[in-house]
Amino acid sequence: MPIIASHRDLDAWSVSMDLTDQVLRSVKRLPRDEFELRSQMKRAAISIPSNVAEGWCRKHRRQAYQNHVSIAMGSRGELDTQLEICYRNDLLRREDCQDINRLLERVRSLLNRLHDSL
Repeated sequence: MPIIASHRDLDAWSVSMDLTDQVLRSVKRLPRDEFELRSQMKRAAISIPSNVAEGWCRKHRRQAYQNHVSIAMGSRGELDTQLEICYRNDLLRREDCQDINRLLERVRSLLNRLHDSL
């Protein structure tokens, strides 16, 4: 098992950063009048790796770490819902939605495992 020296060594952080990159690229394609949805999706995506990192930095307080991972899980759910809104209303290309959805599922699994390990 590899040594985890920082939050950057966590798969949950790394994959959620990939997710954030994909979301930031994709929301640029949203119609201009969907500014609020774009902003919410960006905030939710950015919140996931940010909370994983913040929790790691507070690892000496197990409960705080677990709480930050839980917040990241909530942000993942929020982003999942926002993506579904985009899909149902044809606001993003189907390929973008599928790419983000694949990453969301991977992040879900990694966050659940990280949370359970705490």
